[in-house]
Amino acid sequence: MSKEIISTDKAPAAIGPYVQAVKANGFLFTSGQIAIDPASQKIVEGDINVQARRVMDNLGAILENAGLSFDDVVKTTCFLKNIADFSAFNAVYGEYFKNTAPARSCVEVARLPKDVLVEVELVAVCKD
Repeated sequence: MSKEIISTDKAPAAIGPYVQAVKANGFLFTSGQIAIDPASQKIVEGDINVQARRVMDNLGAILENAGLSFDDVVKTTCFLKNIADFSAFNAVYGEYFKNTAPARSCVEVARLPKDVLVEVELVAVCKD
């Protein structure tokens, strides 16, 4: 099995014993991204719209660093602090999948790291 660690300074540095993403056997697997600004390494303050946009921008930076785009994403898992934010989250999330949306799970959880409102992880198919 080939395994390549993907890392970019355009997404938040890992805050624990994990990496931003791993390419393995033709797939890219990202760690869950939360609303951390990569420049300041601080949580972006704001509502679900603001935090969801930061999360998706972080994921986009990781995809770009791996030579991929949101068009290559086949699965996402989305964690919401409050399922009442589902519609607002969907509106932002949908902006990033302009062609075909991937398979997805979206669940409400009791708590997320640093008390953010949303976390998203994804799997993409690599082009090589």
